[in-house]
Amino acid sequence: MGWVKQLFTSSIGRKFAMALSALFLIVFLFQHFIINFTSTISEETFNQLSHFMGTNPIVQFVLQPILMFGVTFHFVMGFVLEFKNKSARGEVKYYAYKGNANASWFSRNMIWSGLFILFFLGFHFYDFWIPEMNYKYIQFNPEDPDRYYEEVVHIFENPIRVGIYSLSFVFLSLHLLHGFQSAFLSIGARHPKYLPAVQQLGRLYAILVPVGYIYIALYHFIVH
Repeated sequence: MGWVKQLFTSSIGRKFAMALSALFLIVFLFQHFIINFTSTISEETFNQLSHFMGTNPIVQFVLQPILMFGVTFHFVMGFVLEFKNKSARGEVKYYAYKGNANASWFSRNMIWSGLFILFFLGFHFYDFWIPEMNYKYIQFNPEDPDRYYEEVVHIFENPIRVGIYSLSFVFLSLHLLHGFQSAFLSIGARHPKYLPAVQQLGRLYAILVPVGYIYIALYHFIVH
């Protein structure tokens, strides 16, 4: 198990672990977006997909705990890396750190965009996950496969919630503009032949996916 210790104690190992958790969350974020986007196209399709995700035992008792661990790990590792970076800059007195010269605005503010996203996740859990747990495991209500669409519509009737969701995805976009390509670079995807494609894909993902989430919120607020 020496490699596990090395993974969390070395600078390269921590960045590699951080990158793996980021890539995992990027995949989940896209999958979650596809399901949510169907709510703007077909109420029936959205209910069917949501019912499957909400009742399938593999999703509920295997993938969901993995997701929660991945989210927690990513944020904890982010704070650890930020602390280590600040400590290193403080120890090397002769090195004149100039953030503007050495890193992009997005990379220098990852911790702040990450904190706002963390706040949003708590808010999102309060809106969806906690009521879902209450519905199924506390009140033990009979399963209704047609309830999911109405729950989303109800959430986005509130303009304050729509504003918070929209602002949160702006911060997510800022986070991804650096985080997407950084994750690929940290796992070794640095070949000059593929790097421009990774950078372009990262920019597209960082803009289109958050804009798509904002569109979903605005759609339900305006249409309903």
